[in-house]
Amino acid sequence: MNHHFLVLILEKAGLDPKVVFFFSNYLTQRSTKYLWNNFLSPPFEVNVGVGQGSVLSPILSLLYLSPLLFILENRFKNLNIPISILSFVDDGLFIVQDKSFHISNSLLFCSYNILSKLLDSFGLVIKHSKTEIFHFSRSHGIFNPPPLDLSPLGGPTLRPKDSWRYLGFIFDQKLSFHKHIDHYANKAISTVKCMKLLGNSSRGINPLQKHLLYRCCALLIALYSFQLWFYNRAPISYHMKALNKMQRRAAIWILGAFKTLPLEGIEALAGLIPVKSHLQKIAQRSQIRPFKLPKNHILNNLLDDSPHQSNLFNHHNMGSLTNQQKALTKSHLINSKFKSYGIFPSFFPLDPEFAPGHRIIDNFSNCFSFNLANKKVKEKNNHHAQELDKIVL
Repeated sequence: MNHHFLVLILEKAGLDPKVVFFFSNYLTQRSTKYLWNNFLSPPFEVNVGVGQGSVLSPILSLLYLSPLLFILENRFKNLNIPISILSFVDDGLFIVQDKSFHISNSLLFCSYNILSKLLDSFGLVIKHSKTEIFHFSRSHGIFNPPPLDLSPLGGPTLRPKDSWRYLGFIFDQKLSFHKHIDHYANKAISTVKCMKLLGNSSRGINPLQKHLLYRCCALLIALYSFQLWFYNRAPISYHMKALNKMQRRAAIWILGAFKTLPLEGIEALAGLIPVKSHLQKIAQRSQIRPFKLPKNHILNNLLDDSPHQSNLFNHHNMGSLTNQQKALTKSHLINSKFKSYGIFPSFFPLDPEFAPGHRIIDNFSNCFSFNLANKKVKEKNNHHAQELDKIVL
């Protein structure tokens, strides 16, 4: 990473000169030592990078990559390459949509070539060993996508995989998320098995503590990123089968019951909500979140179905879909758009009216009165009511 270029980016971002001066000194004349048991190495100069493991590392990396992504998107637009870019710090992703594998591979090859040359000018290097390719398809027949040969660019020959893991999400070629639910349901079952060390039916923690431990630890693991596969008209029979198996194991452990008991009975005795009902509850709660986001958030941009402007148009938002495509599109965000529209008023979370001193209760305090509850008055009223009941009887 070019430190001089990073300092220029910080100046261009409009940061205070004192902050820029701090980073110009922070990133130069650094050294590090390596400790192994009782052996301490001599100091080595570190003139590159931003310090792996540092709190400032992801922030500085993001600032360094922001102009690169901006230049890359402009080049794709100028060359009429229909490709989208996603980036999570140093994990980049190219997205191409086409009915032909050969066309999509050629677009990916061109974009990879442009990216590698642009990264060289920024002083960065692509790790070819971590580069992967994955294809999605709705076809019901034989699915055999061709590999992508990157050897002319110094990279490997990428062969499509059956499953792909990105930021903790496990995708398959049909987007059924069976492998995703298998992975996290088995992980939750393993967690429940480890919890058996904390107690059984005769000793250890009580059933109430077991219930709380399961709800706070194991269930959250199993339902990680449930919005990917739980939405209206989505096939969830396979997912419910795996999650019910997991919850059955937990309910048997909580009660110390026999394995032959039915799931509905031990769920009720253990005080556990059925998994499907719990998913419906948390899905309705999560539909409120987009209304709390700022107007320039990427989710609000995707859900925008208003007439687009040419300079701000996003090819993946709802405004680019026809009425037939909107009817066929299924996802958690689509449910949030249509189910919650008109119910929750939209507001700006950083509006000055929300600040102390500008709220309604601050400006019109004389119009509000609060009556605090008094336990003695309540007990006295309850006593009078009981005496009145005796008289009536």
